[in-house]
Amino acid sequence: MLPKPEPFVKPDMIFSVSDASALLKGVVETAFPVIKVRGELSGITKATSGHIYMSIKDAGAVINVIIWRSTPVAFKLEEGMEVIVTGKFTTYPARSNYQLIVNEIEMAGIGAILKMLEERKRKLAAEGLFDESRKKPLPKLPQTIGVVTSPTGAAFQDIQNRLRERFPVHVLLYPATVQGETAAREVAAGIEYFNKMNNVDVIIVARGGGALEDLLPFSEEIVVRAAAASHIPLISGVGHEPDWMLIDFAADVRAPTPTGAAEMVVPTKLSLIQDLDNLAHRLDVAFATRIVNIKQKIENITIKSPKQVVMEWGQRLDDTVRTLNLIVSNKLNLAKQKMSALENVPNILVNKMTMLNQTISHLGNMLNSLGYKNVLARGYAIVRDKDNKIISTNSAIPASIEFKDGVIKL
Repeated sequence: MLPKPEPFVKPDMIFSVSDASALLKGVVETAFPVIKVRGELSGITKATSGHIYMSIKDAGAVINVIIWRSTPVAFKLEEGMEVIVTGKFTTYPARSNYQLIVNEIEMAGIGAILKMLEERKRKLAAEGLFDESRKKPLPKLPQTIGVVTSPTGAAFQDIQNRLRERFPVHVLLYPATVQGETAAREVAAGIEYFNKMNNVDVIIVARGGGALEDLLPFSEEIVVRAAAASHIPLISGVGHEPDWMLIDFAADVRAPTPTGAAEMVVPTKLSLIQDLDNLAHRLDVAFATRIVNIKQKIENITIKSPKQVVMEWGQRLDDTVRTLNLIVSNKLNLAKQKMSALENVPNILVNKMTMLNQTISHLGNMLNSLGYKNVLARGYAIVRDKDNKIISTNSAIPASIEFKDGVIKL
């Protein structure tokens, strides 16, 4: 329990509101010139002025926090993140509250950082930014290499030295800070610059080793998204072998160190010469094998005499004549068969005409047998009215009667 300070304001003293507020402000700022507070962030808001307003809390209390825009913040602030802030207490008389002005902020231990990185990794992986299908192969012999790193850091010098040792190529540097509040934006801008200009064959994003907190810019979303969106093959050479940043998962290739990235991107002169020697040897073997095969084919060729060639062509001609004779003979036989079929056409037509005459005669007989004249011949008569219509009832007036041998008008 902290000791309770002795009161210095007498009971009979009377202050104006402004004086009381000023007195309280002086007491608070004097008592807490510097203080470290650990807790979880909440209600993070960035004003248009660039100042950040938020709260830091635990299970029992909440303190208002302000980070002025000039104060560097090395990582992205997120809700629920556990941090340690360093600053001083002050009061804000216009609202009668106290607040903590922060001049330094850090994550509360490695565990909190790893938890934050794991959650961010899951989120970005769910978007497909780490998929193997997105990976691009590195060029075999790049002409120009783009490097995004600090121009004064050891990483850039290591890359240049290793490239000179192995296979000198043209190097373009995009200078970027690799630690601090602006590092992530500058690294992402470097990746986007090379992709926009399309002036390099491969990109190396590099930084030497350091504490986990110092490497955090290379796990910011803006950097990871820029690396994943790069259409130019990209190598991540950040930190040392045990260090894993989220850019490593989005890059096409992850190198253990900046020097390792330089080794991956170009071959050594010796290995290239060996590759050329091996290729030359394979070409020699393939050419020699081809010569031997051609020689064998030439040796297997049998040269015929002119007389034999003429006799063989005569035999082929005889075969062709026999084939043509068979074809012509078959064609003639087919034509004869068709002519024979045509000779029978008149007989077929006569038979058809006879059958038709018989049918017509039969139909005529049927028509005669069914005609009303035959009915009249059997003793019947037809009675018609004045309109020559047949009368079938006794209510109509008859005008004529037709018999077998004539008509009687009434």
